[in-house]
Amino acid sequence: MDLRAGQVAVVTGAASGIGLAMARRFAAEGLKVVLADIEEAALERAAAGLRAEGADVHARVADVGERDQVMALADAAYDTYGAVHVLCNNAGVGSGAEGRMWEHDPSDWRWAFAVNVWGVFHGVQAFVPRMIKSGRPGHVVNTSSADGGVAPLPTASVYAVTKAAVVTLTESLYAHLKAEHARVGASVLFPGPHMLRTGLGESHRNRPARYARRRPRRTPYRSLGQWEAAMRAAGREVRFTPVEDVAALVVDGIREDRFRLLPASGHSDAQIRARARSMLDRANPSYLESFVLD
Repeated sequence: MDLRAGQVAVVTGAASGIGLAMARRFAAEGLKVVLADIEEAALERAAAGLRAEGADVHARVADVGERDQVMALADAAYDTYGAVHVLCNNAGVGSGAEGRMWEHDPSDWRWAFAVNVWGVFHGVQAFVPRMIKSGRPGHVVNTSSADGGVAPLPTASVYAVTKAAVVTLTESLYAHLKAEHARVGASVLFPGPHMLRTGLGESHRNRPARYARRRPRRTPYRSLGQWEAAMRAAGREVRFTPVEDVAALVVDGIREDRFRLLPASGHSDAQIRARARSMLDRANPSYLESFVLD
């Protein structure tokens, strides 16, 4: 798909981090952008900043875990601009689950699935039929993660499970679009290859009351800054990928119709090979044993 001025991109989770970087890059390419996020104040700041840079922006508060709100987002996008050419199902949360899987609070799973999986599905159902019906070229980008999308990080297993689901969902979407001979493509995004400065680790600030934990956490949440300080104090190197690099990967991937937007990484390649070898050999997943679970 060729991205051109005047086209319309919809980005969820667009008030900060990867979502805002994608919206800013689309705007720089001349696209009109529809921003959606659950955090109203941050969304308003993001929209104001883009408008100050000359972007044509429509912003709408939406909880992607709620189907009706995503359907309303689609209505608002089409009512405002008359078309949608790019859809980025990017909104995501970290569950905040603690301990072993059998110790998890079920609400952590319900919330993570509502946003990270159902949110993507809701986006597909709200937008893709209209994108296909238009007959125009279009593209859907669903945000996954190397955690789960490549191999799970057992210490963040809830998140990993949801992001693995996003990969399979997008593979299926790709096949369905091809079967329909649609002019709409699909990609799955693996942001990285290093850590990202986003608000994912502080997702609890926007946790809806309906997903409230049934019991309090045993340990306090840690901000990204606190985690980074702890890693450096332990003598471990911490590297970050600029969110702008992720946005550039998305734009290039859409133009080249690439399915896996997976940045080059020796670490990821080693994980992929180890996991594939384990499956081919019908062997136990020994590649997980390098993780410290205590």
